[in-house]
Amino acid sequence: MRTRRLGRTGLEVSEIGFGGEWLERHPEEDGIALIRHAGDCGINIIDCWMADPKSRDIIGKAIAPRRDKWYVQGHIGSTWQNGQYVRTRDMRYVVPAFEDLLARIGGGYIDLGMIHYVDAQADWDLCMNSAYIDYVRELHEKGVIRHIGLSTHNPRIAKLAVESGFIEMILFSINPAFDMKPASEDLDTMFAPYEQSLSGIDPERAALYRLCEERDVGITVMKGFFGGALFDPARSPFGVAFTPAQCIHYALTRPGVCSILCGYDTIGQVDEAVAYETASEEERDYASVIASAPLHRSAGQCTYCGHCSPCPMEIDIAMVNKFYDLASAQPEVPESVRSHYALLSHTASECIGCRGCEDRCPFGVPVAERMEKTAALFGL
Repeated sequence: MRTRRLGRTGLEVSEIGFGGEWLERHPEEDGIALIRHAGDCGINIIDCWMADPKSRDIIGKAIAPRRDKWYVQGHIGSTWQNGQYVRTRDMRYVVPAFEDLLARIGGGYIDLGMIHYVDAQADWDLCMNSAYIDYVRELHEKGVIRHIGLSTHNPRIAKLAVESGFIEMILFSINPAFDMKPASEDLDTMFAPYEQSLSGIDPERAALYRLCEERDVGITVMKGFFGGALFDPARSPFGVAFTPAQCIHYALTRPGVCSILCGYDTIGQVDEAVAYETASEEERDYASVIASAPLHRSAGQCTYCGHCSPCPMEIDIAMVNKFYDLASAQPEVPESVRSHYALLSHTASECIGCRGCEDRCPFGVPVAERMEKTAALFGL
């Protein structure tokens, strides 16, 4: 299992993670076995947004023998009231719910203390100007939460989190369908019927990924499979089906992304997700699916899919394009981006303009032109 550094938290997390929201469906012993199998496969990060005692107990018992090997995303503001989940900022419920999480997960700490599910500007303002954020900061200062994160489905809220300076990572919903819808404060609109033609990544979402990369704020991914709809051509907004490997690869090729937290019902589903690690480029290829989908219109936008390879000059074209997008979005090239670009074995200035990459690009990206612009921008 490959790992990635989760932004400035410095944690080395498995690029395939565990989203735990389906654990309550299963007997406790089955849930424990499922998590331990994932751990044996090299998965080391798990999300616990769930407030119900059963899910929390399953996670705590499953990871107890190897608590120091697991990174837990534990949510602050996810509460259990009268037998039901309630998201709240009311400290009468927030504090006991988090203390319950801490006790059930074990170890005396939570690796990633998540400001839970902020999608609306009003909720962000409330969180940032109340006893709620004081409590989060206090937990961090005491080491009860090792790092501060935030979960959201709204790129505008995610941008505020990245720009806050103290939020170190975000849990964000990423899949090919979500990425083509504009920002919304209502998650339900993301699952609503799509327009007849999808035409490239929403600019605010693309800008968010670039900002996370630039500010070293790591992203973990939720909703990577669009609730399973992407696996069914009848329910897929694209009119065609994707495979788990293609959805995973899509998420992992977004700038800033470190881990995709998949939901699992069975050990077989864990194995299917982990099989991504040894999948061929053809098996991971999401770009051809998107470009040939009947309900998608090619937009000339680089998705960093890697179809442009191999380059006769051995340029990593997708990575060069990524650095160009990161740099050109700023008034001045950030020094961090400049230094990372300079470390590439082969830079854009080595492009010979053969345009073989353009013949292979599913989205009609003018690669040679972008190489010229990149070389001029970086001077390399």
